[in-house]
Amino acid sequence: MSTYNLDITRERCPMTFVKAKLHLEQLEPGDTTEILLTAGEPLDNVPRTATEQGYQVLESIHVRDNIHKLIIRKP
Repeated sequence: MSTYNLDITRERCPMTFVKAKLHLEQLEPGDTTEILLTAGEPLDNVPRTATEQGYQVLESIHVRDNIHKLIIRKP
């Protein structure tokens, strides 16, 4: 099991989830990733859609200002 990182704080919807989805698809079962994203649409859409696609959103952490970190595991 490995941990990966993705920073999509400079992206805007719908590219935030497109990049997150491509990143998540590269994970092996049991791997986790930390995704940095901005508040608003990305923070609403990425964890919701990841959950709908079977990933486990383990934690959502407010980092600073409007930046958040999601910790997601591929089952």
